[in-house]
Amino acid sequence: MLTVSDGVAAGTREDASGEAVAALLAEHGYEVVERAHCADGQEPVAAALRRLAAGFAGLVVTTGGTGFGPRDLTPEATVAVIERSAPGLAEAMRAASPLGPLSRGVAGTVGTCLVLNTPGSPAGAVESLRAVLEVLPHALALLAGEHHPHPPA
Repeated sequence: MLTVSDGVAAGTREDASGEAVAALLAEHGYEVVERAHCADGQEPVAAALRRLAAGFAGLVVTTGGTGFGPRDLTPEATVAVIERSAPGLAEAMRAASPLGPLSRGVAGTVGTCLVLNTPGSPAGAVESLRAVLEVLPHALALLAGEHHPHPPA
């Protein structure tokens, strides 16, 4: 999990969205193996994502940097790192909230790692993640190479 925030990186702001996302993931049986933070901007986010995704089979959730602020470049950094996009996940996360259309977050894969961008507000991050929680186990299993038959029609 990666919190993107100049304030959190500088130690002047509490990581409320990271706490909320980590709690939601734990509540749904996910083990949060690392919580990291970095400053806003394309290069810091891309470097952090590359490090977190390297050789990792699982889920990396980012929070922050998806809006319209001049340093909100998490989507651009994510696009530079991912190998395949998962637009359906990003669309579902945006559809979960009345403010969702203001999020520019993306989703995609790096090897066997799934990356999801969520907004920086705790409520927005949780709403976004809740919108896709049900399909994440199947997505992660497919990324891990597990074969699951399609359900009957």
